[in-house]
Amino acid sequence: MSDSLVFAMGQFEARFPIDRHYARNHMWGQIRGGEIRFGFSAYAVRLLQDVYFLEWSVDAPSRLAEKQQIGFIESKKAESDLFSPAAGDLLRFNQKLLADPTAINLDAYGDGWLFEMQAASPPLLTAAEYVVHLEKVWEVTQRTIKGQMNEAD
Repeated sequence: MSDSLVFAMGQFEARFPIDRHYARNHMWGQIRGGEIRFGFSAYAVRLLQDVYFLEWSVDAPSRLAEKQQIGFIESKKAESDLFSPAAGDLLRFNQKLLADPTAINLDAYGDGWLFEMQAASPPLLTAAEYVVHLEKVWEVTQRTIKGQMNEAD
């Protein structure tokens, strides 16, 4: 598929549509007029596996700082705080996900979007730059995953 780039995650592939931009915290951003819709990249979804709980700790609308904690997520593989990928104005959350976050697992680049915001100059990467970023962090990620698996034994 020429409209996306692929990153090999061991035996799995993560695809990144080239019509999106990507944050270093593994969210995609799709610029839509003056707004940006954010969601989890295929890389994040693959690492999380089966998201089953999502909670926001801020209300929309509100002003956000870059890297401000905005929520919490739980999945089969991880529990994690969520942080804003950019400074700007949070406009709205995907309300459907609060009742049932499985769209994150099934359609991360579509119905699984997380929130929309306005941001003047978000620190986002192109799909190609994001793949290079993943290549740099993949070795550390694998060690972390193996360490967590060994702790579970």
